[in-house]
Amino acid sequence: MADDDKDKEPAAPPPTTLDKAKWKIFWIVSIASLIADQATKVWARAVLPVQGHGTLAGGACAIPEDIASHRCGGVAVDFIDGFWEWRLSMNPGSAFGLFGGQSFARIFLSIIGIAAVVGMGWMLKKSRTDQKVLHWALAFVAGGAVGNLIDRIYYGVVTDMVLWRYKTHEWPVFNVADVVLVIGVGLMFIDIQKEGKRDKALKQAKLEKAKSAGLVKH
Repeated sequence: MADDDKDKEPAAPPPTTLDKAKWKIFWIVSIASLIADQATKVWARAVLPVQGHGTLAGGACAIPEDIASHRCGGVAVDFIDGFWEWRLSMNPGSAFGLFGGQSFARIFLSIIGIAAVVGMGWMLKKSRTDQKVLHWALAFVAGGAVGNLIDRIYYGVVTDMVLWRYKTHEWPVFNVADVVLVIGVGLMFIDIQKEGKRDKALKQAKLEKAKSAGLVKH
């Protein structure tokens, strides 16, 4: 019996309070982002005006089908005059309309979305408990990815509704999921910068320690 115990691998240490905290942040932020995204999309499909001759009785527009097929189109509604409009749009591509013209976009981008969510979970598991910025970044990216993934799988297109313009320049129509994805990626870059500074400081500290021990010549 004793020999059997020796052959067993040591049990993994239980998760600490800080380990649990990073998962708590991940779930709260990602689910809140997802709810905000889906709620605004439901509102946009139900409330924002459209025009055109649709496939429903009397030429009414079926949403999202008739917008995706360009039978109908969203009508701009001013929110901040000259800068922000609401306009219902259906995007077969990725964030901000990228790859929208590709026939394989739905399957390809769905696979990318699923892979992104799995990757965020793996990165969170491997992250240190003090990488707070990274924890928030991963949560935002996961929430945004799932938000657009739900649309892509259920409708085949992603609902967009926010249009920003400045004078004659007009940004591609986007949604809340796109915003949180951009925030998440931005936070990732901040974490990369912080990690670079941390690694540099650790190398410098080791070098100074080696010098003080006489292992390295000054």
